[in-house]
Amino acid sequence: MKGSILIADDEQEIRDSLSLILDEEGYKCETAEDGEMALDLIRKANFDILIADIKMPKLDGMQLLEKTRNMSPQTMTIIITAYATVETAIQALRSGSSDYILKPLDFDEVIFRVKHLMNRREMELENKYLKDQIDKKFNFNNIIGDSPAMRQVYNMVQRVARSTTNVMITGKSGTGKELVARAIHANSDRANKPFIPINCGAIPDNLFESELFGYKKGAFTGANTDKDGVFKTANGGTLFLDEVAEIPLHIQVKLLRAIEAKEVKPLGTNTTINIDVRLVAATNKVLIEEVENGNFREDLYYRLNIVDIKLPSLSERKEDIPLLVKHFVEKYNRELKRNINGVDNETMKTLMNYKWKGQVRELENVIERAVLLCDGDYITLKDLPPTTHKNMDDFYPDDLKEATKNFERQHISALLRRCDGDKKKASDLLNIGLSSLYRKIEELNVPVS
Repeated sequence: MKGSILIADDEQEIRDSLSLILDEEGYKCETAEDGEMALDLIRKANFDILIADIKMPKLDGMQLLEKTRNMSPQTMTIIITAYATVETAIQALRSGSSDYILKPLDFDEVIFRVKHLMNRREMELENKYLKDQIDKKFNFNNIIGDSPAMRQVYNMVQRVARSTTNVMITGKSGTGKELVARAIHANSDRANKPFIPINCGAIPDNLFESELFGYKKGAFTGANTDKDGVFKTANGGTLFLDEVAEIPLHIQVKLLRAIEAKEVKPLGTNTTINIDVRLVAATNKVLIEEVENGNFREDLYYRLNIVDIKLPSLSERKEDIPLLVKHFVEKYNRELKRNINGVDNETMKTLMNYKWKGQVRELENVIERAVLLCDGDYITLKDLPPTTHKNMDDFYPDDLKEATKNFERQHISALLRRCDGDKKKASDLLNIGLSSLYRKIEELNVPVS
């Protein structure tokens, strides 16, 4: 059986016809003659797809759609309508419908749409399963994203986690390199052993050797007790070398020796200590360029960079921004004891178009500030730092066509608000025909309240 479908329509001929053709395609179908009957069936059983007429007695298609979203959020919905207007279609899609079809029904088109949604549902469930597994096994609760770029990262983490291979994580500052390192450790055979992070950029040159390898009492002035280095502390587990490009050259030699010999020698002693450590390194620099410039040893580079996991910047996964925003709003609602519902449409578009030079870390800081300052139900532009929406270079993309679309979308949306949603009045002010305005609303995905 390919999947289960509920057909809700007050016309028996349409119910029977749809049920017949979809049964022949291998789907399990049930029917309901009104919205209330459909809702009762949804309470009792799970359906992959709901096909509902927009006009039904007792409970119309839009009301049924809203209740289904709350009761059965994984059920996808196709709205049937004989009212072939852009506004009806937009209303259905914005209310959460996955698709819509127009009467009179073209059954080949219905089959095509159903197959498309089933494929999409299967992919979403697979992605959700993968993400759930990652959350469960990798402790990825703070790594948010379902973009193709992030799915590649998840897949790579899964593949390398159970090996002992050294891993290099590259990406701009603020992309979450330590979270990925922790995820690798958490799903490895070393998960119950220590995970020791060390920021190589924060260690003074003269303390590097003692931090890495430890020292014995009396090894130098101030060494009043023995101290274990991070290699020994991480023994049996994972050592995360963040900002690895900042390690001085003279220490790189000793680090390479420790990795190859699997032993370290603390300062102040000739005794070596055997170590079993899985190394995960990270850098925001192009390390091969550091090698070419003589700042990083080539042999150490190849020893650390057996597998490279590149974290995408926010500009490479803009579709993840709404998920990140939702996550951070929920996080800071809890921490700051606020009850913000989210961000409004205009603010979300601003966040989507802003050039996040500080990556996810900057976005999180902006949302924390906005949750704190917001005095309404939704975060608006006034709650954001002025730099996020005053600089037009940041607000609009480089591509001229996309920038033009952004401007038109914002202008039409602002004008519709000014006209309290009166599209005829708005079209007169825009000096375009009403049909042209409807077309623009659909093409540009303009929010319609």
